[in-house]
Amino acid sequence: MAKTIAVLSQKGGTGKTTTVRTLTDAFRRAKLKVLAVDLDPQGNLSDYFDTDPEASPTIAELLLGRATAAEAIHGDLIPANLGLAEAELVLGGKLGRELTLRKALKDVGDEYDIVMIDCPPALGLLTVNALVAADHALISAEAQYFAMQGVEQALEVIELARDGLNPDLAWLGVILNIADLRTVHSREARAALLEHVGDRLIEPVIRSSIAYAESAERGLSIIDYRPDLGSDYLEIAGEILKRLEFNKGAKRIAKLLAANS
Repeated sequence: MAKTIAVLSQKGGTGKTTTVRTLTDAFRRAKLKVLAVDLDPQGNLSDYFDTDPEASPTIAELLLGRATAAEAIHGDLIPANLGLAEAELVLGGKLGRELTLRKALKDVGDEYDIVMIDCPPALGLLTVNALVAADHALISAEAQYFAMQGVEQALEVIELARDGLNPDLAWLGVILNIADLRTVHSREARAALLEHVGDRLIEPVIRSSIAYAESAERGLSIIDYRPDLGSDYLEIAGEILKRLEFNKGAKRIAKLLAANS
């Protein structure tokens, strides 16, 4: 069965979706079969992967029981659109609503090595569904003053998911995004996180740059568009694969890093 990772943040603008897209790309370059799941009604991950806006069925139909996971996969992605917001409202009135995504993804779990779930930038029902479906939770935080507060709130939701719903859920760590370590502010945010979470802070930090938006606009991975910035993500991908015990994949990432240097 695939190892499922839910990537979450307490708010928007933390670089979460860019992280999901780039880690998915890195894992695929390591010759792992990866399914990306867009669980955000904004559909930014779907846009990143240049999915047809009219693609159907989507994650909304999957959660409402109108389609199977296999039917909702388009190019190793289950896309989302604004219809997901309506589906969330309908889901809220159903018994066992927190288990919906886990049940829906069961049918395709043995076809992939990793499933990456991009959660919405809020700690609500959709995020709880992702955490109940996941083996591991990965938190995205922005390198700013309230980063630790956001991480603590995310950890509370992870604990909620563990309590009777998914007791085996593991916390993989925190990725610190949009960091400019030339500034005291970013350095202090990193130091505070490091003090509180120790080696759960997966380094290096992701440097702030307009290049991420530029690469998305051009439909290119940051790994190709700016290999120097892409190397940050490759290092993080390698560390995650080690923690997940995908040792062959981690070695392939190391070779990619060597080629990038």
